[in-house]
Amino acid sequence: MHVYYRQAHIKQYHKENRALRTETTINNTYDFGIGKRLHNLPKLREVGFAANRRLLEVERLSHDCMITEKTFQTINGPVAAGGQRASGLRFADTKTHALLHAIIVFRLLADGFRSADLRHHLAALCGRDPETITQGAITYQLRRLRLHSLIERIPNTFRYRVTQFGLRVALFFTRAYNRLLRPGLAAALPGPRTVSPALQRAFDNLDAKVSQWLEQARLSPQKT
Repeated sequence: MHVYYRQAHIKQYHKENRALRTETTINNTYDFGIGKRLHNLPKLREVGFAANRRLLEVERLSHDCMITEKTFQTINGPVAAGGQRASGLRFADTKTHALLHAIIVFRLLADGFRSADLRHHLAALCGRDPETITQGAITYQLRRLRLHSLIERIPNTFRYRVTQFGLRVALFFTRAYNRLLRPGLAAALPGPRTVSPALQRAFDNLDAKVSQWLEQARLSPQKT
């Protein structure tokens, strides 16, 4: 694999089919704002090592994501711990979405939050009157969050705090849904627009090519 940046070059290959080797060559030190004299060599080494580490980190996350996949499936599925059970926090589910939005706010509270705080925030996010949400429903939502390790109870109190894991899950789920899934589908699917966006045109071209290929392969239904 070859990666280029200005006059710098990263080459990656398998050395004698035994080990992965990553070589970085910097042909012009001014590409990184560094002079050419020998005393600048440590700075150049750091730039090269940093580039190698970033490339390897991207490859690790892209090709060895089994832990992340397991975590995602665990969050979306039911969980049981200590004789208690709770349903999964399904991605893009409206109730789950509101619940995760609420705990993002609670992460900013130094002394944690109470069940009453969760009730008021959920009611506002769902467009409901807080009085219509029972205490049993709030207790159930708290148990879901706790068993999935998104929140933890503060010892000797009736307050809860959002874990670091819970904050990252809530941020990723809500941002991915709000900023990627919803606008992406709106751009890709056909709709009453005067001008089709680039993503929709790309999908239309792909659909046309696939249909053409099916016709050529005679896999499409024959017209009578």
